[in-house]
Order: sequence, then C-alpha cells, then structure tokens
Amino acid sequence: MSIAVETFGFFMSALGLLMLGVTLPNSYWRVSTVHGNVITTNTIFENLWYSCATDSLGVSNCWEFPSMLALSGYVQGCRALMITAILLGFLGLFLGMVGLRCTNVGNIDPSRKAKILAIAGAFHILAGACGMVAITWYAINITTDFFNPLYVGTKYELGPALYLGWSASLLSILGGICLCSTCCCASKEDPVTRTGLHYKPSTVVLPKATSDETDISFGKYGKNAYV
Repeated sequence: MSIAVETFGFFMSALGLLMLGVTLPNSYWRVSTVHGNVITTNTIFENLWYSCATDSLGVSNCWEFPSMLALSGYVQGCRALMITAILLGFLGLFLGMVGLRCTNVGNIDPSRKAKILAIAGAFHILAGACGMVAITWYAINITTDFFNPLYVGTKYELGPALYLGWSASLLSILGGICLCSTCCCASKEDPVTRTGLHYKPSTVVLPKATSDETDISFGKYGKNAYV
C-alpha cells in the first residue's frame, strides 16, 4: 500500500511542478476590468514579466517592463518565489526518482531510499509553499487596489493564471505530504530490516548412538532376540 501511496504522491508532485512551470510565463495573471472605469475597447492583461493590451480588432501589443528596480516590491518578490518554487520542485523530482522503491538507481538500500524520498517530499512541500505565497501575495495586491475607492489607476481582476497557480501549489504540497508519509510507513513494515537482525531458524541436533552403546544392547538381549 505504501508503494502505491508514494507513486501517487510522486506523480501528483510532478503534475504540480508542471503546472507551476505553466503558470510562471502565463500572460493572464491579472486582467483589466470595466467596473468603475470608463468603458473602453482595450483590454489590458499582465504577468510578472510584461504587460499586454488588446484592441477591438483582437490585435495584441506587449511590452516588457523596462526596469526591474522600478517595479513594485511585491512583483520582484513574486518573481523570486516562483523561480525558487520551480527549482525546489525539480530537485524534489530528481530525488523522488532516486528514492522510489519501484526504481533501482545506484543499488541503494531500502532504508536510505526512504530517507531520500522524505527529503524529496520536503522539497515539494517547500515548492508548493513558495508558489502559494507568491500567488496569494499577488492576488492580495490586486484585490486591495480593486476595493480601494481612492485608487485612480487601472483596476484589475484576478486572472486565470492565479487559479492555475493555486491548484499547482496545492498539488505540490499534497504530493510532498504523501512522499513524506511513506517514510514512516516503510520503517514500520519490516522491523527485522530496521534493527539489522537476521532471523536464524533453530536447529535441533540429535545425539548419535556410539559403538559402545550398540555393543551393550547386543550383549544384553543376544542376537536371537532380533530374529
């Protein structure tokens, strides 16, 4: 059962990492809204790297942010957190492939595989946490500007990339928990292997009759007693 759990956790973490990789370059982190603004034919959408505008004909024009230092602090923080999440996810994915009991990489003993798998799960949990913090931080700034009546700039709504990022972070965290839980299960399944003691079956040695005892029995009853 633990092998199935760790395999399920590995694929869940891999899917979460894939979705985090798709979320980072996605253009629709936030989308402009017409609520409370003058109705225009342009739609503006942004992510952590560039901003785009679409006119009424469907033509999009994008431009990258000119200066990193001129960006808001939360945008720079979200960039760093998302990149960290993807790096941690790749490291956890590599360690997970080594630590799975259904793989044979380097002829590692099962106890060491369980420890490697637990470390991989911890990396996936950290990756999911970094992604969750980055997405939530970005969403908080969007909602703060949206509900601020004194904000005179363009108001935005939550883009579909944020929901994708939340799902990816949750999958990474749940997959990491599954990988970490199998470490405890593996140590309880085989207590003999854990203590390093090998079972030796007991043997009973029967004493053999000596030649003197055979001679005494023949002398006591005589040879005719056996006819």
